[in-house]
Amino acid sequence: MKCLVTGGNVKVLGKAVHSLSRIGDELYLEPLEDGLSLRTVNSSRSAYACFLFAPLFFQQYQAATPGQDLLRCKILMKSFLSVFRSLAMLEKTVEKCCISLNGRSSRLVVQLHCKFGVRKTHNLSFQDCESLQAVFDPASCPHMLRAPARVLGEAVLPFSPALAEVTLGIGRGRRVILRSYHEEEADSTAKAMVTEMCLGEEDFQQLQAQEGVAITFCLKEFRGLLSFAESANLNLSIHFDAPGRPAIFTIKDSLLDGHFVLATLSDTDSHSQDLGSPERHQPVPQLQAHSTPHPDDFANDDIDSYMIAMETTIGNEGSRVLPSISLSPGPQPPKSPGPHSEEEDEAEPSTVPGTPPPKKGPSPVLAEDSEGEG
Repeated sequence: MKCLVTGGNVKVLGKAVHSLSRIGDELYLEPLEDGLSLRTVNSSRSAYACFLFAPLFFQQYQAATPGQDLLRCKILMKSFLSVFRSLAMLEKTVEKCCISLNGRSSRLVVQLHCKFGVRKTHNLSFQDCESLQAVFDPASCPHMLRAPARVLGEAVLPFSPALAEVTLGIGRGRRVILRSYHEEEADSTAKAMVTEMCLGEEDFQQLQAQEGVAITFCLKEFRGLLSFAESANLNLSIHFDAPGRPAIFTIKDSLLDGHFVLATLSDTDSHSQDLGSPERHQPVPQLQAHSTPHPDDFANDDIDSYMIAMETTIGNEGSRVLPSISLSPGPQPPKSPGPHSEEEDEAEPSTVPGTPPPKKGPSPVLAEDSEGEG
């Protein structure tokens, strides 16, 4: 695989990598006939993101050399991010970026051609892997919003950077409401400050959702996609179903597509989502009005049914490509009991801001990497 990015598209590629770095620690790079795919999934398997850059995005694009199979690889996100760390530097000094994938040396080579003839070459080691893919259909979601990313970006500005989740709902008068989400402590008497933003129907290019519906999702990943979409001056579409079902965020351009699939909190109180009931005086999402959510609400999310398992393959060339394994919804084998892990400790309220609670359910979205033989 070899591709050449020039001009302002180098910064666009860098912004996409920055957005993906907000979600996962590993980057799955896959050259396809219809473009270069960059994907990632977070450690708790509650968020998945993908950017697909069309061949026209590049000045030169070759998915594979003649007579060779398409390669795909998995690399550390921080390694690839280090190449595009400074977006200001990319814009001011980098004239073009060449990315090549060498299967024989197991190296991903990224070369930056800067002004005054300076070249910076990064040789990144990688692992062969199967394709990481989420199976989803935005058209199957009954509710959909579409608005310029700038409008939604301005709406989330008042929210604290430390806020983990945000609730999006439809209130009276078909107003779209964004409200900060806080878990209520049973033994806490302190009241958390609530931030709320309301957008009128006229701010949206399309609003297909009934009054009273609401979902709660992680704000950190949402901000990552908004940042990219704003810089590219794109519209953002939000497709969602009932609470507990994954929400799909999409952007589309003639040169690229972006999809983020985020888990949503399950609704433990059917009355808490009723934003359109006559007895309510304020059309705001009130998920916390009558109930305290269970800390592992994300465990009930159905994002598992959207994912396809990925395996790392090690062996001869014939074993490089393996069929994907579809994870259908249903009971999964329980995890073996073990001591309380550090990862579970980090899921307490002192967790890093913006990180969703890790899923404690029995079924991970992706199977652990394992060796395969053709």
